[in-house]
Amino acid sequence: MTTESIKDNLIAQIDKLPHDLQLRLLDYAKTLIPKGVEGKSLLRFENAISTDDLQLMSKAIEEGCEKVDISEW
Repeated sequence: MTTESIKDNLIAQIDKLPHDLQLRLLDYAKTLIPKGVEGKSLLRFENAISTDDLQLMSKAIEEGCEKVDISEW
């Protein structure tokens, strides 16, 4: 079955549905579309942050996270 015939068949079936079911079908179809990007496309950012900066960031996270300063608020 060609892409065009699939589209035509889908449209014909959708046209038979009442409006509320068409909306439900649209919502469902949107959930089938992948979100985000593939990890491979992020490889161009590899080494964009220097090792020294990464170590500083890790240290800041270790020192600053999971600690509560009660008097801060």
